[in-house]
Amino acid sequence: MLESDDIVTSKPNIRDLSLEEMEDLIVGLGKEKYRARQIMKWLYSGQATAFAEMTSLARDFRLRLDDLARIAEPQIDRIQTSQDGTRKLLFRLEDGLFIESVLIPGRNHWTACISTQAGCAMGCRFCMTGRQGLKRNLRPSEITGQITMLRRHTPEGPAVKNIVLMGMGEPLANYENTVKAIRILTSDFGLGFSSRKITVSTCGLAPKIAQLGKEICVNLAISLNAPDDKRRDELMPVNRTYPIQELLRACRDYPMPGRRMLTFEYILMAGLNDAPADAKKLARLLGGLRCKLNLIAFNEFPGSDYRMPTPEAVSAFQQVLLDRHFTAIVRASHGRDILAACGQLSGQAPPSASPLPR
Repeated sequence: MLESDDIVTSKPNIRDLSLEEMEDLIVGLGKEKYRARQIMKWLYSGQATAFAEMTSLARDFRLRLDDLARIAEPQIDRIQTSQDGTRKLLFRLEDGLFIESVLIPGRNHWTACISTQAGCAMGCRFCMTGRQGLKRNLRPSEITGQITMLRRHTPEGPAVKNIVLMGMGEPLANYENTVKAIRILTSDFGLGFSSRKITVSTCGLAPKIAQLGKEICVNLAISLNAPDDKRRDELMPVNRTYPIQELLRACRDYPMPGRRMLTFEYILMAGLNDAPADAKKLARLLGGLRCKLNLIAFNEFPGSDYRMPTPEAVSAFQQVLLDRHFTAIVRASHGRDILAACGQLSGQAPPSASPLPR
């Protein structure tokens, strides 16, 4: 497996730097510290793709930066559009690997679902990404670059208001790069998103949940998918390391200011976890937590071991939770016909998808 800093390149990518790292670089070059913030604004607000475009910097300084570093982003290879308007984007990374992002239409805005790893090591049995194994972690520039490229090259990009880290990979298994990327996404020198509009989804790395809550304030979604350890062990190998009660302890300690709530994602699979008795067990499990539940009918993919439940089963499951005063929402699966829905991302282009012209 390649780690994110093992990609062989001649010069470091300046978009991988935090503000503090940028300041250290600039001061080390004998320049004023505030120049670091100027460069960050050029990279993100100004969407500069070359140092020559940073015209508020002296020409000799721009040339020196160009000698020392490069500016690189993942490149959009191809785009598919679903019947429901969802768009799936295939990105090519510098080392030739591919990742996917999804643009999900809302009433007056778009949500970007972005990736944090190429592949995934978690091995969740209902997830197409998990079947690939982990190829490597994404760099901060490859995480934020999905958003900057969407903004620059798709008509929907400027209307993206929400970002969910629910694409390929486990964000908390790429912890440092994910946190660095989120800080850039939410900073005034970066992309300026409100932290209330950022959601990190995790399969349940309990120690990292606790760490995340101490470092940054973003929404947290937990992929739960079973009301007991026996079935969650089967579906999600991570549960053998961090069983449900340990996971819930980390969730209870996670700071949720104001009216924010934890989100528990529950993928319903026919005959496995979709019975009313399972809903009752789930309600007992989550009692006392300030949370909401997203109920998602399993999205089938080629070779999947599980099947989608009937609409009647989904409604009955939801009603049990509503009767017990839970906020339980049945989430529509967007982009199912192009394998862009929850659990269907693979980072592979289908034969029917045409590459974008170069």
